[in-house]
Amino acid sequence: MNQYIKNPASWTPPAMPDKIPQGDMPGDKIEIGEEHIKKAQLIFRELLAQIKELKKADSERKIVIAVCGGSGVGKSETASLLSFYFQQAGMGSYTLSGDNYPRRIPMYNDAERLRVFRESAIRGMVRENLFSPERFQIIHEKQEEGTDADAALPGEYGWYESYLRNGKCGLRAYLGSDSEINFAEIGEIVTRFKNQERVIWLKRMGRTDTELWYDAVDFSETEVLIIEWTHGNSDHYQGVDIPVLLNSTPQETMEHRRARNRDGAVDSPFTTLVLELEQELLAAQAHKAKIIVAKSGQLLSYEEYKELMDGSRMPERSQG
Repeated sequence: MNQYIKNPASWTPPAMPDKIPQGDMPGDKIEIGEEHIKKAQLIFRELLAQIKELKKADSERKIVIAVCGGSGVGKSETASLLSFYFQQAGMGSYTLSGDNYPRRIPMYNDAERLRVFRESAIRGMVRENLFSPERFQIIHEKQEEGTDADAALPGEYGWYESYLRNGKCGLRAYLGSDSEINFAEIGEIVTRFKNQERVIWLKRMGRTDTELWYDAVDFSETEVLIIEWTHGNSDHYQGVDIPVLLNSTPQETMEHRRARNRDGAVDSPFTTLVLELEQELLAAQAHKAKIIVAKSGQLLSYEEYKELMDGSRMPERSQG
């Protein structure tokens, strides 16, 4: 058993080089700051202690860690740092990006999300006998403007509540579902890794329909697989030993996206709705997380996480 697994308290952070390996998402760029390093070191110490317990029954078992959280919370940076720390500690590690496994490339998936929202909204209005050509003209104008998901519109048009509610319901059912993501493929990778297969073919997905291929990855010297992904803690696949939740509020997520100007239209009402629903998914799965870290870098119990997300004051707690 690795010396740091035997004695987690003996681990000290290694010196940081100018660059470290990162996840396998094509074109992804990470920008590591001091806040990422502090969080990663805190998480790594917790991981060593938890892996020690997992290794007691089987010292040769391979470990799967999921680093999940909302958009812009630092999943890529944190996962890359954790992988670096494992490598430096003498434990082979690989970072897999779950963003390689949607059923559609980003631009098509974004379009499908919008289609699902709008079709569900209209069908719901029809079902509730609230649809009319006159109302559709207003809806169509908002769709053309890209503002039809604006939560303020029911204040102007009372019937618009039906459009938003039904659209949100349809979108909620699609986001993070098997219709959007090929969970079976990731589950198969996890199973093969834990069965100690030497070579596993992993998917690569770029941003166009000609950028999709597979690479053969040698896992013979890899002891830890880190899955970096918003949906890393999902119920749709099995095999994760230690889910790590990097928490952020929807407001913090939007502020970060606005600063990065990622994918454009970060302030659109539809993007805001998607982030809100992603946050709902993360919250519903948070009880399974073995490690929860607040944006401030504070370790949280599940109860403290719920208090924080309910808007309560940050609880007093040791940094570990």
